[in-house]
Amino acid sequence: MAKKLFVGNLSYGTTDDSLRDLFSQAGTVETAVIIMDRMSGRSKGFGFVEMSTEEEAAKSVEMFHNQEVDGRRIIVNEARPMEPRSNGGGNGGGRRFPPREQRESW
Repeated sequence: MAKKLFVGNLSYGTTDDSLRDLFSQAGTVETAVIIMDRMSGRSKGFGFVEMSTEEEAAKSVEMFHNQEVDGRRIIVNEARPMEPRSNGGGNGGGRRFPPREQRESW
């Protein structure tokens, strides 16, 4: 069964392909994704790698955690499930005006 790893403190120049190439030294990489900022299109400095087996994932953590890659000491550990957000995010959102029937009386 595939095992997902979190990879943090990545250089902004690291790409999906370079991440895949690096982790392929430890075994078969199912997926390798750098998380990008939607607004700027620039890397957020972290990503996820999915290894094909738990043994390869453990080997990846052993090989790459706290190692220098592209001039940065990267963090590699088991990915945790994303926590549900409590407020839905954004800038407050919601209605900014009263309902139409109340507005017409302005």
